[in-house]
Amino acid sequence: MFSKLSIAATALAALSAPVAGQTYRRLGSCPSLGCVLPPDQADFLPGQLFDLRVEVHAPVNGSEAAHDGKPDEKFKVTIAKDGEKPRDFADAFGLDEPKLEKWDFQWYEDLFAEDADKPSVVNVAAKAYRKLALYEPGTYTVTLSYYGNETTTAEWTVRDVSKERKAKNVILFIGDGMTTNMITAARLIAHKAINGKYQSLMKMDEFPVIGHQMTHSLDSYITDSANSASALYSGHKSSVNAMGVYVDSSADHFDDPKVETIVEVFKRVHKGIWGAVSTALLADATPAALSGHSRSRYDYGALIDQALNGVTNFTWTKQTGPDVYFGAGAEQFFPNGNSYQGKDIYDQFADKDFQVVMNRTSLLELGEDDKALGVFCQGNLPVWLDRNVYTDNLKGLENDPAGGDGDALDLPGLTDMTTKAVEILDSRKGEEGFFLMVEAASVDKQMHALDYDRALGDLLELDDAIRATIKLLEERGSLEETQILVTADHGHGFDVYGSADTEYLEAQDDERAKRRAIGTYANSGESQYTQPRNVKYGTGANFPTDWEPRYAIAAGVGAHPDMRENYKVHKSPRSPTVRIGDEYYANPEDGEGGFVTNGTLATDEAVGVHSLTDVPVYAWGPCQDLFQGTFNNVDIFYKISECLGLGVDEESGDGGDDGECKTSRRKRQHN
Repeated sequence: MFSKLSIAATALAALSAPVAGQTYRRLGSCPSLGCVLPPDQADFLPGQLFDLRVEVHAPVNGSEAAHDGKPDEKFKVTIAKDGEKPRDFADAFGLDEPKLEKWDFQWYEDLFAEDADKPSVVNVAAKAYRKLALYEPGTYTVTLSYYGNETTTAEWTVRDVSKERKAKNVILFIGDGMTTNMITAARLIAHKAINGKYQSLMKMDEFPVIGHQMTHSLDSYITDSANSASALYSGHKSSVNAMGVYVDSSADHFDDPKVETIVEVFKRVHKGIWGAVSTALLADATPAALSGHSRSRYDYGALIDQALNGVTNFTWTKQTGPDVYFGAGAEQFFPNGNSYQGKDIYDQFADKDFQVVMNRTSLLELGEDDKALGVFCQGNLPVWLDRNVYTDNLKGLENDPAGGDGDALDLPGLTDMTTKAVEILDSRKGEEGFFLMVEAASVDKQMHALDYDRALGDLLELDDAIRATIKLLEERGSLEETQILVTADHGHGFDVYGSADTEYLEAQDDERAKRRAIGTYANSGESQYTQPRNVKYGTGANFPTDWEPRYAIAAGVGAHPDMRENYKVHKSPRSPTVRIGDEYYANPEDGEGGFVTNGTLATDEAVGVHSLTDVPVYAWGPCQDLFQGTFNNVDIFYKISECLGLGVDEESGDGGDDGECKTSRRKRQHN
């Protein structure tokens, strides 16, 4: 009864709220002048640590102007479980009432306001309740009362997650931006087909279970890599560019209400170890969100510090750091203006007993008994196609991982890093087990650049790493105790719609005539990527033998800037646009001999953007059946938690070290 009434009240409040612009919102998770963060519809793992932030807004001007710009400073917060009598929030958790905080912020209500440079000013009164946990499954209603008779309610659900452990280890492979359409395109160019039947398959194709996950963020149906990764790792939605937090309106990036991530829970509850492997900066969104808590994915230095030393300005757990950390982004590690507080982060890892390596040769020589940090270049790791085919592109990058002016040429691939990470984690895991995240980052980064061949090359490298990992686990006797997942954080609107006769296209003078080179249906023919002529790269099975066929795939995305397309492989990394004034136009030096396609994005966008599409989830292991069907991205966290038996209760405690929040003592106060 209470649950239904609270939902109705929330819906009514939303209908009666002032209409705001779609492009900009005062605070994405707060449609009314009272904000509860975590907001309505938030889910929790039993025993998962989190913060609560409540805010009362008093807009000074704009369409929402109210209360003379003076926020109510005597607001009240209550919590009730399953329709029971509400209790004062601080009392229910055994806390002292937190201090009142005050600030102001500005926002634009819509594009007209931004064009006129007329921001709305909002004064805020707020409180933060830190380091909380709810242990008993069920529904909880949090109510913020303010301005006399106004209320904002949030209905939270603590999920009923089993404490029985089904897998010892979990390996989560993430093809950043990877969609089913990209996987089918990668299969086409790398695996030979005869009369419509593939003679070999990708390793992903052999997984026994496939599901799909929906990728919406908290305040947008088009997500980015930070909050989508955060949803996978924490079971909580967040806002674009944020990770491990619910974005509030304060100025501080690090005081937003936080939620505990899978590796933090795993390490605290089971004393398990974890690792991350990425072809991007280790400070980039997907690896950083494992341990990062910030509203801005661009707090690179602080995010690396958080991975090693815990949350900036607020430590929940001790010894949260990884046992294996392999990737790129050396500029956050050697002492310079990009590293955290200008410090030598390599030395900090070494001081915590990490082996530190900076090239492939040293990586492969690593033993299995010690923790390891491997950072192999500045910036992102060069893509598979450049490391294996167009190797001249590695020269002149001045990306030495030690900070020198030289080029990083002794580079590992994703398979090298992944198999070494598995060896170390599997050797060090003991009875507690391990969690490993492996990211093929440039599937996404090259799709943004509309460089489809480089994106598909890195997707095939991901599949190669999956194949090698399963073989290695089987050899080590650890396959049956390991749950393996392959998914993405979001997608791009990419597809293949035919083939392109690149020679005929280039020979035509008229741009409209060039489009006759696109063969569709029967004229699309068969893939020539697996039928080598004179080009052989020696890259092994499961990769194209010819990246430069006359008849190339005709592919594209739904959202792109003005661009020139000739469908040929780009022998140097693609730059599809040039900037003229404040706008981007098709690069006349890109896609030579091709034709211009008009953009579908605002003219200040230089590259393609993400799309709404659901993304696949492949599962292999003791919990594989949990991942069937179509579900929300936050469900990945709860399914992994179910697999690892991460649900805790009062009797088992929270597994925390001395000095941590003893939330287990508070459970009975909600009964």
